[in-house]
Amino acid sequence: MANQTSRRDFIKQATVAGVVFGAPTFIPSTVLGRDGGTAASETIRVGVIGVGGRAKQLMSQLPAPGKLVATADCFMERQVQARQEKLVEGPAYDDYREMFDKEQLDAVIIATPDHGRSLPCIRACQAGLDVYAEKPLTAYVREGREVVKAARQHNTVFQVGTQQRTMELNRYCCEVVRTGGIGDIKVVQAVNYTGPRRYEGLPEQPIPEGDNWDMWCGPTELRPFNRDLQFGWMQWRAYSGGEMTNWGAHGVDQIQSALGKSHTGPTELEPVTPGPNGKVNMRYADGTLVRFELDGGPVGGAIFTGSKAKIEINRNKFTTNPKDFLPDAPGPAVQQKWEGPGWTAAPHLANWLDCIKTREEPNADVEIGHRSISVCHLVNITRELGRNLHWDPEREEFEGDDEANALLDRPRRAGYELPTI
Repeated sequence: MANQTSRRDFIKQATVAGVVFGAPTFIPSTVLGRDGGTAASETIRVGVIGVGGRAKQLMSQLPAPGKLVATADCFMERQVQARQEKLVEGPAYDDYREMFDKEQLDAVIIATPDHGRSLPCIRACQAGLDVYAEKPLTAYVREGREVVKAARQHNTVFQVGTQQRTMELNRYCCEVVRTGGIGDIKVVQAVNYTGPRRYEGLPEQPIPEGDNWDMWCGPTELRPFNRDLQFGWMQWRAYSGGEMTNWGAHGVDQIQSALGKSHTGPTELEPVTPGPNGKVNMRYADGTLVRFELDGGPVGGAIFTGSKAKIEINRNKFTTNPKDFLPDAPGPAVQQKWEGPGWTAAPHLANWLDCIKTREEPNADVEIGHRSISVCHLVNITRELGRNLHWDPEREEFEGDDEANALLDRPRRAGYELPTI
């Protein structure tokens, strides 16, 4: 893989040569920082891997000093759409590794389907790029630990797309719970997010011209192309964990934050009702009980019952009992910047860009994202096995249970193995 050069060296070379990858010989105002543009030494050049619906939302919200310069996606149709919508003007690649080699990137947004996210995350770290990865961070627990290792080894500023970690109201409410503001926690009630189902096959359809179906399948079995698989992958375990790892990534993350468990996990899990969507109880080492039992309610959070009060935390909103228990909570003016179309993430992206410059840890650091989604995976494993499980959050394995531990990882197809860290 080509070595990454600094932006300053790159601009110097471009000025001398008068050409950059076939670009015209003029130097744009952004290079010199004129006309209100951001100087190239301050610009953060961002590539995007996976240009589906969520990625396009992030692309449309990326604030300065971020600048989108290239995209990579197995489906050329999506890249064409992004350019028709004027979200990006740079080159389009079907293989993100080629984008890493040819583009002078500083950072990358990774918004692939779940099953294909861990490998480009690790390779981006190895390429010296800072990373914003959409949630859920991984499809299996053990690959998540490998992503964390890569980020730490290469000093990557790695933000996971659980933007509620940046939302002022959510941060405030989680801190209230974490610091004892509602008293001793008696129970936490979470939404019983639905799980995935086993893939049973779909009829083969012609692969659209220009699409790289092999790369889309990635580490999974090379199955026949079908449009319903291309766009409906979240429902099948080979590709995702269902709603438990979709909205559950947000709700469980708020539980982890509010309970002060961001760098650990539960120790006991118990199936309460049978089946792939069964209710599950879990406990942390301090005895705190979390019940995945609600049929509706705060999909972006949970209900925390304490000895002083009850609080329901959801995305950018909350309620309490007693009603006026938190009179000093952030008000509508602060909440407003998170409202609007596209599941607003601009301030969360801004936190990432700020940390790229300062090299500080972002609000939803990779370890936080890994730990939160691990809990979601553990709940799905408990449902699948239908029996009590004992989890060691330090070693990240089940105690004395080979069958359960086998579900923490998956075989990976040749050519898509995780690199040795």
